[in-house]
Amino acid sequence: MISVMKRVVLITLSVVFCCAFVTKDDYRQLNQKNFQRGELLSYKFHYGFVNAGVCDIEVLPQLYRVNNRICYKMNINGRTTGSTDFFFHVRNQYGSYIDTAAMIPQKSYRLIQEGKYKLTEVCEYDHNANLVKKNKNGKEDFSYKTPDNVQDIVSSYYYLRTFDFDKIQVGEMITLTSFLEDTTLNFSMQYLGKEVIKTDVGKINAIILSPMMPKNKLFKGKNPIKAWFSDDENKIPLKAEAEMVVGSVDMDIVSCKGLRNPLNIIK
Repeated sequence: MISVMKRVVLITLSVVFCCAFVTKDDYRQLNQKNFQRGELLSYKFHYGFVNAGVCDIEVLPQLYRVNNRICYKMNINGRTTGSTDFFFHVRNQYGSYIDTAAMIPQKSYRLIQEGKYKLTEVCEYDHNANLVKKNKNGKEDFSYKTPDNVQDIVSSYYYLRTFDFDKIQVGEMITLTSFLEDTTLNFSMQYLGKEVIKTDVGKINAIILSPMMPKNKLFKGKNPIKAWFSDDENKIPLKAEAEMVVGSVDMDIVSCKGLRNPLNIIK
């Protein structure tokens, strides 16, 4: 009996002792229903009547473990085409390992080739310590302090797709906090409402967002940049346009595969 009591006491003390030194998991929990592994979205860019480039946005089929967290891997691949490729030659890839539960990056990278300029950058995120460690062209850079649940450029886009725009008023501002290059930035955009647009994948109800831009000499108008997302559970980007002083740059969807939910096409 005494032996049994000793075991109970020892087990109880062990549990209490261990729990006292377990790091609390402060990760937020999001149950997103907007995309899935294997999703592939393709786009074309054009400047006026000139086809300027193409872009693919994909969620890879596999899951990955990064920082002992289960992650999606997302890639955005963009390149110039035609005469634009001859003059500029852009081959860019933005990638991110995004926590499946919290929708924040555990690791991200940029592979940039723009003419003769090349950059390979890898960022590792420690969300418990609110730090980002960056490696640039194979050389360790610095550690940067970040706020809670900081995003990168890729995870910001996927996190935005989880928003319920039925709960947002027209004219309301949405702000995302992202780490880019060597600083944390607050990206604000205004919700402009909804409209029906025609695309290569069909006629679709769309949500309209306009990123806020500081006054400059490149863009014109009150809302120089607009983006249209499907008004359904997918919330895939359908179109974007930038009204510039020297013309308009547009991005339009060409195809979509592997969507988690049926695309709400108007017939």
